[in-house]
Amino acid sequence: MKTMSDAHRHLASYDKPIEGRREHVKTWTASGPRRRALGLAKRMFDIVFALAALIFVAPLFGVIMLAILLHDGRPIFYRQLRLGRHGRSFNCLKFRTMVRDADVRLAELLSICPKSQKEWLDAQKLSNDPRVNMLGRFLRKSSLDELPQLINILRGEMSIVGPRPIVHEEAVRYGRNLRLYLTTRPGLTGLWQVSGRNSLSYQERVQLDVRYIRTMSAGLDARIILKTIAIVVTGKGDH
Repeated sequence: MKTMSDAHRHLASYDKPIEGRREHVKTWTASGPRRRALGLAKRMFDIVFALAALIFVAPLFGVIMLAILLHDGRPIFYRQLRLGRHGRSFNCLKFRTMVRDADVRLAELLSICPKSQKEWLDAQKLSNDPRVNMLGRFLRKSSLDELPQLINILRGEMSIVGPRPIVHEEAVRYGRNLRLYLTTRPGLTGLWQVSGRNSLSYQERVQLDVRYIRTMSAGLDARIILKTIAIVVTGKGDH
């Protein structure tokens, strides 16, 4: 039997409504006809879009896999446990952009560099990450490292557009908004990716996730997808 995760324990500790407003909990957790229809349409779009995208980028997918294999060997993919809809964990897929002992190097760096430790605690990211290899920098800059998440979408673990996929340790930083966060699938792209991405503070990212979930619509998803394409094409996806 699986033990309760930190995220589930954190969620269980909150019995009060989100932001002190019970109507938001009712609106976004109730299974009304409008909510179900939106969810069904969103899921159908995810499947069609992900399938079409995978077929279209299949040659590029193969080239990237070969490049990683030749540059740094296996593994080709990086799997990280993320927190999904209804609190279910899933392995979020990416092309590997870091050295093979990345987790060990991160622990060593944080133990000897207070500046890096503070940056990691504040943002869960490093602006100049020494673990990223040369090929990985290109894949991250172009956002091509996230292409394998199309597989997560087909599996029903993610959506094309949604809040950020977070690791379990980040759940506590969502506070009472965690309950709202867990009502929807995390996205390949979202408001935070088209609103500054790595230049945003962690709290700003949380607020953008909350804003997206509360105002979610087909029109908003379409605008985010178009903005994401523009960012990827212009090469501004990493900053």
